[in-house]
Amino acid sequence: MSNVRMEIIAKPRQVTQRVREWRKQGLKVALVPTMGNLHAGHTTLVERAHECADRVVVSIFVNPLQFGPNEDFQAYPRTPKEDHQLLEQFKTDLLFAPEVSDLYPHGMHSHTKVEVPDLSDLLCGALRPGHFVGVATVVAKLFNVVQPDVALFGEKDFQQLAVIRRMAADLCMPLEVLGIPTVRDADGLAMSSRNRYLDATQRALAPTIYRVLNEVKTALQQGRRDYAVLQQVAAQQLNQLGFNTDYVAVRDISTLNAPEENPKALVILVAARLGKARLIDNLVVQLG
Repeated sequence: MSNVRMEIIAKPRQVTQRVREWRKQGLKVALVPTMGNLHAGHTTLVERAHECADRVVVSIFVNPLQFGPNEDFQAYPRTPKEDHQLLEQFKTDLLFAPEVSDLYPHGMHSHTKVEVPDLSDLLCGALRPGHFVGVATVVAKLFNVVQPDVALFGEKDFQQLAVIRRMAADLCMPLEVLGIPTVRDADGLAMSSRNRYLDATQRALAPTIYRVLNEVKTALQQGRRDYAVLQQVAAQQLNQLGFNTDYVAVRDISTLNAPEENPKALVILVAARLGKARLIDNLVVQLG
């Protein structure tokens, strides 16, 4: 782990140059992409990055390309001062903090885009058209700027992780994409920057998502395979308590399609709105 004070760089070319200097020294580089408003889930990624690399780069960029016209791009929580202090505390070597014009110099509409078919059109992708094109495009840009040996992402965003892994494999990107287990509060709620949108009553209700996920997981482990019923009952439970559920879905862990016969591993995914917050979570089920 480096003891050098954290550098803050906005310009992509300068970041690429710094990483080249590290490489000449034989150093391994890890990247943790974020949209800022950092919490313990992010710092867990930074800690894991230090374990598997000599230098750690964290990017903070609220990517407009992945927000729909009626979504919360302008309102998305931004806390740069607190983020910088936290990243220094966790001994980050370099903070890449570009402006929109640094990553999209020709504007948003005429910009080259990266699309991962199939995986991008399901679940959140079906409800948020273009979202995963925005994700894949910005992550491809970050990978090209930083050229890390390893990039770390939280498993809370399971579909996003699947899209990024597929993109990296399909485009022969020479790096490892690591998924890190979801960090949860003591009551089970998955940590997320959007949890700040919850008022006290909603925050007390939000961990119900994790409880419902575990109930579906137990049913699957006990041999139930009536996926449609399990999904419907779980969604009804959440809606009756005041959630507006986008989906509860039991899917194949590798394709995110409906499970085939005798699956060895499944993932249960949930997206539900509670007040202003859109909460997502998942649990993996190993069935042997």
